[in-house]
Amino acid sequence: MANISLVIATASEISLASNVPRSKIYEVLKSLAKKEFIEKQQGKPLKFNVIPPHEIMGKSRKQFNEKLDEAEAELNSIYEKQIPNVPAPLWLIHGPDKILKKEVEIISRAKKSIYILGGLLFNDEVPELKESLNKAIKRGVHVKIILSPFYRDDETVNLNDLHELDCEIKTLNVPLVKVIIRDDKEMLMGVSKIEDKKIMSRSAIGIWNQYSELVETIEGLYNFIWTTELFNKQE
Repeated sequence: MANISLVIATASEISLASNVPRSKIYEVLKSLAKKEFIEKQQGKPLKFNVIPPHEIMGKSRKQFNEKLDEAEAELNSIYEKQIPNVPAPLWLIHGPDKILKKEVEIISRAKKSIYILGGLLFNDEVPELKESLNKAIKRGVHVKIILSPFYRDDETVNLNDLHELDCEIKTLNVPLVKVIIRDDKEMLMGVSKIEDKKIMSRSAIGIWNQYSELVETIEGLYNFIWTTELFNKQE
């Protein structure tokens, strides 16, 4: 704190302001320089400049995020390797919040491709979905999205953020279901009760499965819908 208040000072001035004995001040300054909190200014006497706090925090934040991303990737890799060892790779997930968490988890593991059929989307889902997909796209994952032109939950779901993604998107009249397919290996399908043409999201159920044969079959249907001109016509 003493060095920050001085901004630029000699070792003697810093020692005096910080009450650190001069015999130890060089050791302290050396440690701070190693952490890139300060830098030396050559000359006589030798002076020390404080690096602006916003630069220090920005660099520290970047390093922390990089380490966090590395840890996430490593943990996902371990988790993914263990999934096939589970006897029954099919689970039911109840409620929109838990379904969304599973979507984000699946997208975070993608290495090659993410295909989404968005006939069912919940309120407040789009921002988290956009953030997860952005990260996947930056990793080089091929993302394709089919969106329904109409959504009704408790209110209309805003799709503008998804259209800002740097990926392939088509708008088609598709059933009110959600499908996410990752790397030909796993799939999440979501369904919900419909009343008065409104999605009752609180009743939503997700089916998460690891059966490769089923995943490949649904992916084949997805690609058929994507490429068939018949489905490109709006009613």
